[in-house]
Amino acid sequence: MEKVAKRSHLKQFSFMLIMIIELSLFLHSVSSQEIPSRKILKQDTNSNAVRLETSNPDTVIVDNGLVQVTFENPSGYLIGIKHGNLDNVLETRNKHSNRGYWDLVWGDNSTYDKMETEHFNVITQTDDLVEISFNKTWNSHDRNSAPLNIDKRFIVRRGVPGIYAYAILEREQNFPSAEMYQIRLAFKLLGDKFHYMALSDTRQRVMPTGVDRNTDRSQVLAFKEAVLLTNPINPDLRGEVDDKYQYSRENKDNKLHGWISDSDKEDRSAVGFWIITPSNEFIAGGPHKQELTSHVGPTALAMFSSTHYAGRDMDTYYEQGKHWKKVLGPVLIYLNSASTKDSDVRKTLWEDAKQQSSKEVASWPYNFIRSDDYPSAQGRRTVRGQLIVRDRYMKNKLMQAHSAFVGLAPPGEAGSWQENAKGYQFWTQTDRKGRFEINHVRPGDYNLYAWVHGFIGDFKLDLNITIKPGNKMELGTIVYDPPRNGPTLWEIGVPDRKAAEFFIPDPYPSLMNPICNAPEDRYRQYGLWDRYSDIYRHGDVVYTVGKSNHSKDWFFAHVLRHTGKNTREPTTWQIKFNLDNVNDTGNYTLQLALASATFAEIQVRFNDPYSLEHFSTRLIGSDNAIARHGIHGLYRLYSIVVPGYRFRKGQNTIFLTQTRDAGTFSGVMYDYIRLEGPAV
Repeated sequence: MEKVAKRSHLKQFSFMLIMIIELSLFLHSVSSQEIPSRKILKQDTNSNAVRLETSNPDTVIVDNGLVQVTFENPSGYLIGIKHGNLDNVLETRNKHSNRGYWDLVWGDNSTYDKMETEHFNVITQTDDLVEISFNKTWNSHDRNSAPLNIDKRFIVRRGVPGIYAYAILEREQNFPSAEMYQIRLAFKLLGDKFHYMALSDTRQRVMPTGVDRNTDRSQVLAFKEAVLLTNPINPDLRGEVDDKYQYSRENKDNKLHGWISDSDKEDRSAVGFWIITPSNEFIAGGPHKQELTSHVGPTALAMFSSTHYAGRDMDTYYEQGKHWKKVLGPVLIYLNSASTKDSDVRKTLWEDAKQQSSKEVASWPYNFIRSDDYPSAQGRRTVRGQLIVRDRYMKNKLMQAHSAFVGLAPPGEAGSWQENAKGYQFWTQTDRKGRFEINHVRPGDYNLYAWVHGFIGDFKLDLNITIKPGNKMELGTIVYDPPRNGPTLWEIGVPDRKAAEFFIPDPYPSLMNPICNAPEDRYRQYGLWDRYSDIYRHGDVVYTVGKSNHSKDWFFAHVLRHTGKNTREPTTWQIKFNLDNVNDTGNYTLQLALASATFAEIQVRFNDPYSLEHFSTRLIGSDNAIARHGIHGLYRLYSIVVPGYRFRKGQNTIFLTQTRDAGTFSGVMYDYIRLEGPAV
């Protein structure tokens, strides 16, 4: 009996042990399915040292076992990137200068300069990291390249499937003056492999090819960037619009974008190519400026400076006699791969890229950059404070500036940060109590700027701030008095620097791009400016205060009316409102905030549309945000003082006329309009 009992206990123990092992295997399997990054095909990230190969005088190769990068020597062009099942993700049919390259647009003739260099240097070479430099000093006899010293840097690290890229650009005092309109890093990927583009969780799609934009497969629309696909290689795309500006993003949101290759039939895997921008400190125009991302090519861009959505108001003029130096980047060109046995390989690659992007953002500023021009965390400083809004005409006179944008940018006038292309900018948002903390600020001279959602105007602290290496700078409580001359009589819109809250019409069914279908992106659809002429065929916008709804009755853009095949005419919008009493001797104020302007002029009249205008903006703007599917460009505010005798008791009308007809896209977008009564 004792042996039988022991045998029984042994069987029970064995059964329990088997159950525990099976449960453990089951939980491991479930866990593996729930973590997308485990599906990514990665080699042992610790076993491969970074190797530098320079035996061929025409090329430089850096290899860490995860990526192999080939550069042309000494031009600095990236001519090959090997990862996963692809020997080269770059378009091998292109010339070396048209695969992976830096370029800039400069001069009176808007000349492209591919920033080709003349020398190669090794900055750092260890088993864990290789940093290399391709550089040149400007030669005054070279009239074909921008007057600029160029140092293009590339870093490959152990265990990271990608390449960090940055550039140190310098103009010496004796260099001639020059306009530099655009600076970027561009990649042209394999056209027969990369067809799927991803910009965000909602903005992803199968893309047309470069061939699809040829005249035998597409029809050019109002401008060369926009085409209607009439005979694309992929028939599912027939009837869609493609325009690179539909894929733009604001700098603050543009941390990650890229492409995913088609599945390889032999090893059943797909490759992702991503550009990760961990910081905006080196990008022109501040957090709200919009820039290009990825577009048909397949092309992937890291944009550092341009006049997109700003126009010639952007400060891109570099004067002789002024020294200038700036570090652009680093950005990370990240690659990943996953098995197509995964039911949603695209989501797997996208989610992994998002994880890597978050990791890079958390690691900023990097501690492995070997340049004295790039300060590490120890060489930077944190600035703290609290922003309060004071408005004596509101119920709560003192309000905590919740979710306000606060930033340090080069010294200038209030709002000048949105046109600055030369310096560094550091931005954050306040918490619910208006407190802010701006981290990792480089040494230099700055002003503190801000704008607050729900309030008009730009704030600038009347204090020059010099940042030196250290721990923290406490600014204490800061009070913003937004522009205000009297109590609000009525208002149209929301002061948020955008026109998104106004009426955005349905697009033409024959001119659609599915990547713009989400409600928050519907303003990106092509041709919305012409919908105005359809909807307001017999007269312009008439908005009645107290009856009209700005989201239904105020068109998002004040544009010309299409009156014939090639003719357009200026339009006049009316705001009707009632005044129970009028202070004839007092001054009223019309606060007119614009979200965008393109070769436009707004004239303001009161109660007589044929009188001499009371106010004019004069000719303003070249941000082209209407054509480029942006809901805003540069912000402008006009505080227009109106003598009381301009009004009358009872019914009044304000006439807003957009007088310029320089082209299809002459017009403005309004941000917010408010009429204030006399001061009390």
